[in-house]
Amino acid sequence: MEISGIISAIVIGIVIGVLGRLVVPGRQRIGVLWTIAVGIVAAFIGTGIAAAFGVADTKGVDWIEWIIQIVLAGVGVAALDRIKARG
Repeated sequence: MEISGIISAIVIGIVIGVLGRLVVPGRQRIGVLWTIAVGIVAAFIGTGIAAAFGVADTKGVDWIEWIIQIVLAGVGVAALDRIKARG
């Protein structure tokens, strides 16, 4: 992966993290940096899953890939919030 691909993955990860946080109902007790980290991880994993199913490179916007990434980010934000609530 080239440096431009890594930078774009980070930027997309930030957007995915914010959208994933918006999907989770209620107030989350995690910070912005955790949200960004979850979004970046969800973007990488979501791209891998989308590539495995063959929906990563389509003509136009890859809506299915975005949905997978946002769902993963929502699950990650909810899981991290639950972990933080216990501690």
